[in-house]
Amino acid sequence: MLRSFAILTLGCKVNQYESQQIRQLLETLGLAQADPADTAQLVIVNTCCVTHTASAKSRHLINQAQKRGPQAVVICGCLPTVETDELKALGENVHVVKNRCDLAATLSRLVHTESTAPDSARLPPASAGVISPPYLHPADAVIRPESDAKVKCEKDLWPSDELPPLTSFHGQTRAFLKIQDGCDAFCSYCIIPTARPHVRYKNSEEILAEAAALVSAGHKEIVLTGVHIGSYGQTTARRRRWPTPENPHLPALLDQVARIAGLSRIRLSSLDPADVTPALLDVFCSHHNLMPHLHLSLQSGSDAILRRMARPYTADDFRAKVALVRSRLDRPAITTDIIVGFPSETDSDFCQTVALAKEVAFAKMHVFVFSARKGTPAARMQPKIQAEVKKARSRILRELDVILQTQFRSQFLGETAQVLIESANGHAGGRAERYFEVEIAGKPNGTYSAGDIVTTRLEENAADSVLATAICP
Repeated sequence: MLRSFAILTLGCKVNQYESQQIRQLLETLGLAQADPADTAQLVIVNTCCVTHTASAKSRHLINQAQKRGPQAVVICGCLPTVETDELKALGENVHVVKNRCDLAATLSRLVHTESTAPDSARLPPASAGVISPPYLHPADAVIRPESDAKVKCEKDLWPSDELPPLTSFHGQTRAFLKIQDGCDAFCSYCIIPTARPHVRYKNSEEILAEAAALVSAGHKEIVLTGVHIGSYGQTTARRRRWPTPENPHLPALLDQVARIAGLSRIRLSSLDPADVTPALLDVFCSHHNLMPHLHLSLQSGSDAILRRMARPYTADDFRAKVALVRSRLDRPAITTDIIVGFPSETDSDFCQTVALAKEVAFAKMHVFVFSARKGTPAARMQPKIQAEVKKARSRILRELDVILQTQFRSQFLGETAQVLIESANGHAGGRAERYFEVEIAGKPNGTYSAGDIVTTRLEENAADSVLATAICP
């Protein structure tokens, strides 16, 4: 009989949230989480496939899990939905969940039986409930997914009663709360519209109840997340199909969440520039517990590359949105994602990205080197950029990122900041309102606990954080 489990998770905040749902379900079924994972009788590998590298890492984790010799391995997440050919001949005790709607039932059956029958005995046949990925109408775009992979659940995740809403986010001070799933925007480099094509959202009552439960569990900060949270309340991520140009649903939800008693901090995960509207910023200005931090995905500062990426904005659009944010919020942290080495990216294109990064003065940049993802239009695009060129461009942006982070933090030296303690081992540390890390000097172990919010004075820039002293109440 299965008595212990371990979850190995790759990928984004959505995957991390879903792993917490899996944990909570298995604990409800009577299993205990094993530490270390080597001792677990049941191992769940929650995979990612957003890049070629992520798929490779997912397969590596699967192989490692099998070598540990558990009674059962369950493979879930995005990889089974788009790369099923890579998940063959894995062994009789391996259960590949290609349909997210089957996950909870599969786990429940495994827990309640000692049988390790092959997948075919447990899961619906491959032809059951198959629907084609939603292709773009020619009037909308000419880009179509290359992959012929199918997603086998028309409803995808919502409405759903399979995985439970969270009552705690184990092992983390900040809790993630998934409010939305799916994307059909079809950026040319992205496989997500194949892996999670159905745009869905939770109703506000469910979200508010879950957020209140997380606060009751001691979480003082919640990050609202999803695959494309700017489309919350819509059934498509394509704005041209919305009833109105601006989406009123995300600001309305955010206003409600901000009113939850005891919720000290709220952040949003990644937004597109067009998601930032006056209505959204009105909500930010109305609630002190909304942190002055927005993550706006840039990807490139070149309009030519943005068009090839099928991104729905220009560099000037991005500039305008940053200016709007800064006109309403006090020195907000603007963080971003950038891809270097996209097919056909010239030196001029890259220089435009560097120039825009300097102009915006990002608080932090996540720099990714483009790698062709099978099943996306970008994988076929030419000309390819040489590996050494991509590496050099990545190095330039990463070095710039260090400079920009230091400059951003420097403007707050001598001021006070509220720090949410995430680590209390050695010197206590955590994140300030504007997301940069703070290390509190001069306090012995045991002075603070993870989850405390401490008032500090920011004293000195360190390599990748700010050194601070606590201000006694």
